[in-house]
Amino acid sequence: MTVLSALDWGVIGVYFLLLVVVVWWSSRKQDSSADYFLAGRNIGWFAIGASLFASNIGSEHIVGLAGSGAATGMAMAHWEMHAWCMLLLGWIFVPFYYRANVFTMPEFLEKRFNANVRWILSVVSLVAYVFTKVSVTVYAGALVFQTLLPEMQITLFGQIWGPFWIGAFATVILTGIYTIFGGLRAVLYTDTAQAVILLVGSFFITFYGLKALGGWGELQAFSRERATELALWRPMVQAGSGLPWWKNGDFPWLGIMIASPIIGIWYWCTDQYIVQRTLAAKNLTMARRGALWGAFLKVWPVMIFLIPGMIGWALHQKGVLTIPAKVVNGVTLSNVDGDQVFATMVMNLLPAGLRGLVVGGLLAALMSSLSSLFNSCASLFTIDIYEKLRPRCSEKHLVAVGRVATSIIVLLGMAWIPVMHKVAGGGLYQYLQSVQGYLAPPITAVFLLGLFWKRVNAQGAMWGLISGFVLGMAKLTIQAKFSAMDAAKIADPAWLAAIGDFNFLYASGVLFVVSVVVVIGVSLLGQAQDEASIAGLTYSSIDKKAVRASVQPFDIILTAVVLSLVLGMYIYFTLWLR
Repeated sequence: MTVLSALDWGVIGVYFLLLVVVVWWSSRKQDSSADYFLAGRNIGWFAIGASLFASNIGSEHIVGLAGSGAATGMAMAHWEMHAWCMLLLGWIFVPFYYRANVFTMPEFLEKRFNANVRWILSVVSLVAYVFTKVSVTVYAGALVFQTLLPEMQITLFGQIWGPFWIGAFATVILTGIYTIFGGLRAVLYTDTAQAVILLVGSFFITFYGLKALGGWGELQAFSRERATELALWRPMVQAGSGLPWWKNGDFPWLGIMIASPIIGIWYWCTDQYIVQRTLAAKNLTMARRGALWGAFLKVWPVMIFLIPGMIGWALHQKGVLTIPAKVVNGVTLSNVDGDQVFATMVMNLLPAGLRGLVVGGLLAALMSSLSSLFNSCASLFTIDIYEKLRPRCSEKHLVAVGRVATSIIVLLGMAWIPVMHKVAGGGLYQYLQSVQGYLAPPITAVFLLGLFWKRVNAQGAMWGLISGFVLGMAKLTIQAKFSAMDAAKIADPAWLAAIGDFNFLYASGVLFVVSVVVVIGVSLLGQAQDEASIAGLTYSSIDKKAVRASVQPFDIILTAVVLSLVLGMYIYFTLWLR
């Protein structure tokens, strides 16, 4: 394998030096909680959109999405065409959040419902962040290090540590430091630089990969050999599998249409990790436009991350590129380890200098996702938990607590690395989507019903969140232990095995329906909320005239462009292997 040259290391060094300067500049004014958690609410649309993109496209995307492209083709493209969900964020959700003048999503739910609903969402979000997003992001970044720097090792505490552990701990610590001191302003401005690097670098990966393969037609020719398993839309029942439709794990089209919108609306429109960026805007116009700009950037991951994975697989089949086999506990599970495809292509296809820039972008993407997670976790803990317990704290005290909270999240993330190393054996992106498929339904149901139906009350929202979360975690637990299809799991009793084998896409839809029924049923059994207390927090009561006044022609044009691109990609990739 090609190693990094002196020029590559020089480019990486200069890139990270510039990031240090940005963090130092950003950290100079952090006197209030608004400065630390929302960058003083003074950020423009370009930085907001770039941060939305960079925070989403972390190492789990770069590693996992390329791996999914190599293994399953276009199956995960549906999640990467969620630009339409970001349009919903800009046009529907942001006006409520911004005009409510909140720091966090749980704080918004308290204004719409009550403090109990806020507590539930805060706790669920923190648990989900630490044990899904932080762990998966760190694990994926460590795999990047393992591929880029396979010979790196140090001896510490009498033990030899290889590139996986060095990369995991180094990036967590460094990212934690700049998030602790820089706050959201540092996150936003470093994200802007990283978004540019990711787009440019990934474009060159696609360009050089296609050049080495022989062009787009050659990729189509290789892909047609696996047309059924690489297609964008998959049948309800796998041909020749003998499995009923509800056990089909190959991303059936109906399951995609059910689960993808539920997960997309939760992630892009209600998740603190994402929405916090729009709350840092100068005004409502900038907040909306930032979401729309992020939607435009979100259109491209299919071409710059997923397609390179398919190119890498084709180059491996052609003998141009050698991708390491997937080996777990000494057993070879596959002749291609999908999670090492992207980094292998970077090291073998790009010229010196450009290779260093893309490696810097890869590492920065890991740091970008982690910094966003750390800051969002600190915001949730400080604003939604600590300030509620000690309501008369000074602004400087809240900033200090936020920094301590970030440090604790860093330590928890580090402690979870060894566990995640055992849990995740590859296919990170699919793993992440399945976990999110169980977390998203109740939150999506509560936000949608809360915004569009004023009759929904606090008791309905509270029990909808609780029931959905408990059922989702029960499904996840049963799925991990019971199955009639996996010999390594328990097949008896049959009803538990059936629950374990129930496709996660359909399960997400069932959880959503159950959550909606509970929210509506409990709400109708109780009294309606006083309309004066929820003025401006539901669609029927928001100041629509003020919202319309914030819209400018550029916003409408950008929306039309994004919708055209999403529709065009769906049409093209539906037909491209025929």
